[in-house]
Amino acid sequence: MDDLDGKRLHELLAQGETLMNQAMDALRKYHKAKGVLPNDQVELLRLEAESLFQAVSAYQLRALGGAAPPLQ
Repeated sequence: MDDLDGKRLHELLAQGETLMNQAMDALRKYHKAKGVLPNDQVELLRLEAESLFQAVSAYQLRALGGAAPPLQ
């Protein structure tokens, strides 16, 4: 993917937009829950957000032709 033009880059990133939105929503839920929900529930929300951001990162690396960690 050496000659990745702007249009193709936009298409690749747009395909991952839903996943990025899910990650952002999870992060918002985590921040809203801090100090409100019990610590164990807050930790679960943090782990969910972290996992989703890792998935976004892996998708973007793969989409752009880079080496990403193996899917589990």
